[in-house]
Amino acid sequence: MRVMVVDDDPWLAGLLKQLVLSRRPGAQVDCYGDVKSAYAGWQSHIYQLVLADWNLPGDSGLTLLQLIRKQDKGTPLVMITGRADRESVLAIRPLAISAYITKPFDVPKVLECLESLLPADHTTVAHELFPEDLKTFLSGRSAADLDLPLMLKVKDRLMLAARGTPLDFRELAEEWQHDPALSAYLIAAANSPAYLVGEQRCTSLIDALKRLGGRTSLNLAIALALRHAGGCVNPLLSVFMQEHLDASERLAERVVQLARQSGVEHGALQTAAILHRLGELCVLQQTHIWMERGNPMDDGAVIQACDDYAKSFAIALKAHWGMPITLRELIGAIYVLPQFQVRRDQVLMRLAAAMSNNEPEHAIESLKRLAGIS
Repeated sequence: MRVMVVDDDPWLAGLLKQLVLSRRPGAQVDCYGDVKSAYAGWQSHIYQLVLADWNLPGDSGLTLLQLIRKQDKGTPLVMITGRADRESVLAIRPLAISAYITKPFDVPKVLECLESLLPADHTTVAHELFPEDLKTFLSGRSAADLDLPLMLKVKDRLMLAARGTPLDFRELAEEWQHDPALSAYLIAAANSPAYLVGEQRCTSLIDALKRLGGRTSLNLAIALALRHAGGCVNPLLSVFMQEHLDASERLAERVVQLARQSGVEHGALQTAAILHRLGELCVLQQTHIWMERGNPMDDGAVIQACDDYAKSFAIALKAHWGMPITLRELIGAIYVLPQFQVRRDQVLMRLAAAMSNNEPEHAIESLKRLAGIS
């Protein structure tokens, strides 16, 4: 089964892809960002469903659906748009489209729509068995392959939201601030060309949520949860993950306390603390993927993998997500202060790390003086 998604917003296209895969795990989902490439894809492949945004660069989704209907009268077509006026509805009536989805998406309704339009798929999704060892597997991972594990509680609540269970968005947002995967993902989305306003880049989850809006934030979070909806994580891997999550949480609590004591805005500091173990968490997430494909657990190999790949994976993730330089500098300050032009927020970050790691008292007192804390 093959499905076409056409949307110039890669984040929404990714959401639609995950929604399709949640209903038909064996489907091949091709995402396009404009009419020209989408139509070329249509001519090269046979699709069982097409979902196209109305507003696309260069030409409209309406044009694409018109081109498809000239050749194919039976394939289900879905128009996605923020338009809900009578004229727009009348404009697409001759195309005999199967559904009309308005933005922002109501995920449960979109899932219901997909279930009604997608043909049954009895294909069993088989994971390829990787005979190579963990080190070889990790060495072959590209930046696009890398990801972070979602906290179980966060994932479970997002899956409830996907099924239509009413949830308090404020409570969700509070939980998300403690989740490295969601924090990084939504900040990256808010700073992407699809949502970036001017040159002001978001450096905290709260700023990202304000820019994206509640509905879009929730939808993108659901997409991430659906991507992580596979099997259970190995118990020992879960312990390793929790150790890094706990360390990040302790540092975040410490630096927020110091920032408030110093009268410094703590949003970016808190986010940097939550993200400072992203390299280790990424290694563990990739190890989970490797184990799902039939490979045995070796705790010694996992510990060594974290030592060998955490730094390079963290660098790759920061670049791939376009993490703002301010956040990168704050994360770097956890380990060492720059030699020149040290900012106060960097000093607070280093001080929080020194206190959390029980570093020598004279070093802590020196950092307190540098931060202006008596």
